[in-house]
Amino acid sequence: MGFARTCSVALVGVEGVLVEVQAGLEPGVAAFTLVGLPDKSLSESRDRVRAAVVNSGGEWPQKKLTVGLSPASVPKAGSGFDLAVASAVLGAAERIDPRVLADIVMIGELGLDGRVRPVRGILPAVLAAADAGYTQVVVPECAAAEAALVPGVSVLGVRSLRQLIAVLADEPVPEEEPDAPGRPDLLAGLRMPGTGSATGMHGAGAAQHDQGHDLADVVGQTSARTAVEVAAAGGHHLFLEGPPGAGKTMLAERLPAVLPRLTRQDSLEVTAVHSVAGLLPPGKPLIDVAPYCAPHHSATMQSLVGGGPGVARPGAVSLAHRGVLFLDEAPEFHSQTLDALRQPLESGHVVIARSAGVVRFPARFLMVLAANPCPCGRFSQRDSLCDCPPSAIRRYQSRLSGPLLDRVDLRVEVDPVTRAQLTDPGARGESTATVADRVREARQRAAARLAGTPWVTNSEVPGRELRSRFHAVAGAMDEAERNLERGVLTARGIDRVLRVAWTVADLLGRDRPDAGDVALALQLRTGVPRGVPMAIGALA
Repeated sequence: MGFARTCSVALVGVEGVLVEVQAGLEPGVAAFTLVGLPDKSLSESRDRVRAAVVNSGGEWPQKKLTVGLSPASVPKAGSGFDLAVASAVLGAAERIDPRVLADIVMIGELGLDGRVRPVRGILPAVLAAADAGYTQVVVPECAAAEAALVPGVSVLGVRSLRQLIAVLADEPVPEEEPDAPGRPDLLAGLRMPGTGSATGMHGAGAAQHDQGHDLADVVGQTSARTAVEVAAAGGHHLFLEGPPGAGKTMLAERLPAVLPRLTRQDSLEVTAVHSVAGLLPPGKPLIDVAPYCAPHHSATMQSLVGGGPGVARPGAVSLAHRGVLFLDEAPEFHSQTLDALRQPLESGHVVIARSAGVVRFPARFLMVLAANPCPCGRFSQRDSLCDCPPSAIRRYQSRLSGPLLDRVDLRVEVDPVTRAQLTDPGARGESTATVADRVREARQRAAARLAGTPWVTNSEVPGRELRSRFHAVAGAMDEAERNLERGVLTARGIDRVLRVAWTVADLLGRDRPDAGDVALALQLRTGVPRGVPMAIGALA
């Protein structure tokens, strides 16, 4: 009886599970049996592998063939096991030395002509192989750059099964012609429908590379610009409310460019999520800028938090991990969809429970909500242009639940732009580069203070730690505590005010927040004027 084994990886969310692919040949009627809890696409690999082996010049064994995927209790999905199954079968048929296959992890789909096609989730799969102690990985050639991001792993990229057989059998490697121009993109089939750059769910951080998006283009809006800067410096969630055309979307689109570039660890986390979703841009295997995700208000709960039929897919909250999730026209979202954000806003991850198992996706994002004050958008305390009845205004504003808004640190009213502001050449504010430099320095101060802790930004620090380890100037929190007694702030709200005050102090280069910093934090959260300048530059 011929026997051979090699390894592949099954993805559960963005985490990989090593799977041993075993092939056994025994006398009997020629048959091909695949066991080990495969899904439909994996069961179809029997026909793909047989055709690929024959078309690659190999001889298919005319015996009873059994291929087992171990551990059998883990569900396996997708076509990424094709390369491992073909290699194990050829090893059992002694076309390849079985001893060579035992310590190699293989990931890739096979075409009927033997070409090796890419699959989703190459990066998390190779990370799982490295964590398990494997040092040799075989992947499709077009995904080799993505796999090479994992240190300590030797990556072999192959175009076809013929090339792999030649390498493993120590034979001359045949040349394979590259795909001719005009052929369909191999990576295009990996992308989920409706997740291209035109939908606002592209993960390449396009806003950072668009030189047309600059904060200097935003006229006026001193309070909103300050809120954007504070949100970027501390990772605080932001709510912008104002009439149509005031600049809410402009501010949100310019926020990703203010955020610092991702660290190496954050880049790997973001790239892993986008790899599983099939959203990695061509020619850019590593995402090193903050992603920007702006789903339409008709998005379902599954598209926002993740899930869907079959294998759970990451949603918008995970695609915005370490970046910005912009929900324009927030009251138009379904109330249950918005309330589903409450758990990931607190924990930084989302857990999706299905009958097939539980999947955990990272979801630590900066949320920006934008809303009109009423259905017609013209309601204001300063004038009476609104025609909406009070009941309609209350009903519209109540679509955003109190528990959700309590998790938003910064709430700013965006005023309409006046004619004088639009025509004044000196009304342009600071550029994105200037604000980004200040944000980067503030994050460095926060990181130095939080060194040795599991937190990086002020928004992540728990309230108990803020009260016990990181103290403000004596008496600085008196006004905030009075707001707590009057019911203006909740216990969670006063912790969030203190977090924002620390961010303001970091932006101003102070060691600890004082009463002025807390007053600005209160003004940004409640909207009630506290007699402090709203521009960070005016406070310095």
